[in-house]
Amino acid sequence: MLSNSSKYAIKAVLFLALNASEKKKVMVKDISKPINVPQAYIAKLLQPLVKEGIVSSARGPRGGFYLDENNMNHSIMSIVNVIDGEKRLKSCLMSLKKCNEEKPCPLHNELSASRAQILNNLKSRMIKDLVKEVEAGNAFLPL
Repeated sequence: MLSNSSKYAIKAVLFLALNASEKKKVMVKDISKPINVPQAYIAKLLQPLVKEGIVSSARGPRGGFYLDENNMNHSIMSIVNVIDGEKRLKSCLMSLKKCNEEKPCPLHNELSASRAQILNNLKSRMIKDLVKEVEAGNAFLPL
């Protein structure tokens, strides 16, 4: 359901949430290795996230990326929407262009409830919620 770009963006945002602050900014090169995503790719993904206010950045010798309290209150779905748009999450799992409620593919009705639950979870879970899970040891992220 999630593209690699969305997965990479979520990993980068969570890495920043756990390792950066307004006083301790992180450069792209320092994000790339721990989350195993090419540096140029991370830089490309972070740009629209900064533009939409999900990630903060500062230029200059002490510049880099970070998350502040406002950034931490964004949903995981907001990251996905910036990177892929919600349309991708609602697209046919069999990649049939004409699949819809009136003309469903064979998997459409079987998976529509599960898909709706996943979308609701992504909308209701904030970045800070996932950070708390990692900090509590209930989930992990390479640091």
